[in-house]
Amino acid sequence: MNVAAYRVESREADWKSHELGSGFTIPRHGGYHAIPPQDQLHNARTRISQRLEAMGVPVKYHHHEVGGPGQCEIETRMLPMVRTGDATLLAKYVARMTAREMGMTATFMPKPLFGEAGSGLHFHQQVWKNGTNVFYDAGGYGCLGQTARFYIGGLLAHGAAVMAITIRRRTPTEAGAGLRGAGERHLLARQPQRGHPHPQVRQPPDSARLEFRPPDATTNPYLAVAAQLMAGIDGIRRRLDPTTLGFGPMTKTCSPGRPRSAGTSRRCRRRSSRRSTRWSAIMAFLLEGSVFSEEMIHRWISRKRAEERAVRDRPHPYEIELYYDSSGRRND
Repeated sequence: MNVAAYRVESREADWKSHELGSGFTIPRHGGYHAIPPQDQLHNARTRISQRLEAMGVPVKYHHHEVGGPGQCEIETRMLPMVRTGDATLLAKYVARMTAREMGMTATFMPKPLFGEAGSGLHFHQQVWKNGTNVFYDAGGYGCLGQTARFYIGGLLAHGAAVMAITIRRRTPTEAGAGLRGAGERHLLARQPQRGHPHPQVRQPPDSARLEFRPPDATTNPYLAVAAQLMAGIDGIRRRLDPTTLGFGPMTKTCSPGRPRSAGTSRRCRRRSSRRSTRWSAIMAFLLEGSVFSEEMIHRWISRKRAEERAVRDRPHPYEIELYYDSSGRRND
């Protein structure tokens, strides 16, 4: 009860250079696609990927991420919804067990280190009908057609509700500082242009997709994919055009004063003053087709508000810096 602290160590971190004596550490925000000897986790990611492949989870690639102290990415190939949930849980389990076997630990916390890039769980999405990718339009922006635009409009219009289910704690770093565009990684809804940076370069029909970037790996993956699909379907049904709603497309981070839809937030901002009844109204679209139930939504809201209270009720180390000095200089 009298101690509140935690410590993260990584042999890749720049703060370990004085101990290792090799000079091959990774600077802050400098780990994206790092290679050995700076990347000291290649073998761990390879072992995790091989085990996932053996378990029937197809791995697209793996690489070091931008975070210097050991941040990694392993991307699986696109899967149907239920298999996506299964693969997510299996990947987290295999990563943790493999790390333990190799004398390390693996965390999926969204923000374990202040000032370093957070870790997300980006969802690439397509909708297929009769063997055809209904998002594809060769002449559309980023090769996405009107159906995809309406789907994006639904995701962004219902952004607050979707992020209440899919996100725990993030700050605007690589993802989530803008709204919508092609190729840019700072956007909430991105049209991936892997290998083709310009939005007007044609993509193969089966590769046309969108990416929703705010979620993190603390989410329940089954609820996360269902909530995103429900928001997208509502956008299609109601023909919610994202441009008409003021959601871009754009290729630069939104300025702080840029107008946004009242239903959209850059990240989920849970505040104790928001009543459950208001959140229930915001999440009403999830009830369509009995995909979610009112009881499930109320239970989710109740659980998250309990988590918020549990964190709020405990002293935080930063409060010492803010308030311990009775002179009140920090309160000016």
